Amino acid sequence: MESLKAALSRTEFYLPPEFDIGAVFFFALTGALAALRRGYDLIGLFTVAFVTGLGGALIRDGLFLQDGPPVLTKDWRLLAAVLAGCVVGWIVGRRLERFGKVIAVLDAVGLAAYSVVGVSKSLAAGLSVPASILVGVINACGGGMLRDVIVREEPLVMKPGQMYVMASLLGCVLFVTLTRAAMAAPVAALIALGATFVFRVLAIAFNWRTSALQPWPSWLGRTSEPPTSRNPPEPDP
Repeated sequence: MESLKAALSRTEFYLPPEFDIGAVFFFALTGALAALRRGYDLIGLFTVAFVTGLGGALIRDGLFLQDGPPVLTKDWRLLAAVLAGCVVGWIVGRRLERFGKVIAVLDAVGLAAYSVVGVSKSLAAGLSVPASILVGVINACGGGMLRDVIVREEPLVMKPGQMYVMASLLGCVLFVTLTRAAMAAPVAALIALGATFVFRVLAIAFNWRTSALQPWPSWLGRTSEPPTSRNPPEPDP
């Protein structure tokens, strides 16, 4: 609570370290579980957990913001959170598989936090609004995409699913809208964070899913007629 009070007293949004570390841990845990399912060794386990937990932040800091060393090099606790995710996944991985929805809900906390942090830092760095929203979504979903690429699976964010990227996009757009309406950044961040979390949890609970995009005629509810031959039919003998 003291961390939240301190965050609300700032002019810009600041995520308390405990939230950041917790988000890294749960993201890394999902990566560790994916590595265990693929039968990876110790190095593979850490690599997948690392890119899942910190890949989005690395892309944000190294590719888009380029404002000094990445955050993970400044706080040793972030790497410790990745190691903790590896250890927990290794020890109780099979038991955790039975609590998939619980892990998904905890993952929703990290998704909401990373979305708002990404867009907030991008706006503070002087990026345009569309670019900031893009960085916010990548900050939240980039680690999962890197995880799927490493384990040679089609990235989940590309396929119909339970509104994962849409939840992140909602939080980023809502934060930008509220701050542009002269709302204090910390308050706007908490509202956007809460809306993202609630939307993601509702999508899990009620199985709200995106659908595969159909070709244009099918999308309009019409079926294209087969082409007719330009030559007239030959008469019967």
